[in-house]
Amino acid sequence: MSDSTPPLLDDPGLPTSARIRNRILRAKRRFYANDNIASFIAPGEMEQLLDEVEGKMRAVLESLVIDTSSDHNTQGTARRVAKMYLNEVFRGRYVPEPPVTEFPNAERLNELMIIGPLTVRSACSHHFCPIMGHLWIGVMPNEHSNLLGLSKYARLAEWIMGRPQIQEEAVTQMADLLMDRISPDGLAVVMQADHFCMHWRGVRDTDSKMINSVMRGSFLKDPSLRREFLSLINLKN
Repeated sequence: MSDSTPPLLDDPGLPTSARIRNRILRAKRRFYANDNIASFIAPGEMEQLLDEVEGKMRAVLESLVIDTSSDHNTQGTARRVAKMYLNEVFRGRYVPEPPVTEFPNAERLNELMIIGPLTVRSACSHHFCPIMGHLWIGVMPNEHSNLLGLSKYARLAEWIMGRPQIQEEAVTQMADLLMDRISPDGLAVVMQADHFCMHWRGVRDTDSKMINSVMRGSFLKDPSLRREFLSLINLKN
């Protein structure tokens, strides 16, 4: 093979991240911070990716001039941070959508259902600072809608929020997922959250919160239904 020949897409000599990235590019899919890429990760590659991220995180600490060899507090930091990103706070990027049991609407329920507040945690994709808050979901089912158990909403929210996000896009992703899952006449998603990129850095404003919503179907068309939902969720001050 000449030096000008590009490496094979799954060349074992490539870093794990490069092999995964090449598969995504070959499929002509995007891999933004808040996208799920689980279908492009082969068995065993998450552990390899963990090792790779650990090595690069160690290089970041070295560039910050932190003595990780002698400092007992930071000797394992690179590994801990890698595990935190891949297995915890950004887990929603690397695992498939959680299985969710759906039930038929046997009683043909067609009244407003409200789920929440669900506690949600994420990190902003601008600074990787925490986003912590609550999510409310309003559903107007019809006789053909699928019904979900309460805990399933929390699992889906955790999957969506477990990626670097901006709040405006997170609630839209949640609404798209639930519309596809439930097929209701109407859906409302409201999120209120603290953004630690405001609290911890920049203006350091500790009181500001962000509230935003997505309304679909009857919640968008019927102002009285929208008002009923918003009055019942009683957002925290």
